[in-house]
Amino acid sequence: MEKVDIEELESWMSPATIKRPVGKALDAENLAINYYELSPGDSFAFGYHAHAEQEETFYILEGTVTFETEDGDVVVGADEVIHFEAGEFQRGWNRGDERVKALAMGAPQEGGELTLLCECPDCGERTDHVVERAEAGDALVTVCEDCGAETARYS
Repeated sequence: MEKVDIEELESWMSPATIKRPVGKALDAENLAINYYELSPGDSFAFGYHAHAEQEETFYILEGTVTFETEDGDVVVGADEVIHFEAGEFQRGWNRGDERVKALAMGAPQEGGELTLLCECPDCGERTDHVVERAEAGDALVTVCEDCGAETARYS
């Protein structure tokens, strides 16, 4: 048995204001669990994405999240849960004015191949991207695989 205080966990660099790796702190072997706080405009993910092998479930504790999905936008409010199967594309945003608090759970812990799609202004469309550590190491960046352009920076 493991127990942690979420408030004591260090936040990781991400598109969210706060991302705390709860599953890693609990030494979970098969389940990824992350605690998020999204300020208005923040997202859970670096882009519209799908995990080849990982299903994901989001439990919204406070606020409202709009998930972009293949079937259109889905709004999920406090005390609601949304689930995505492996291979389903999605991205959750805080498009409201209030802070969002949420838990994201994924199984298996390692999601397999990630398909990450982001808007590339140089290519003029949504293209395949990778997430890399910036040269200075103080940020994560999304990079277009087609043209090599850096399209976003997160610290």
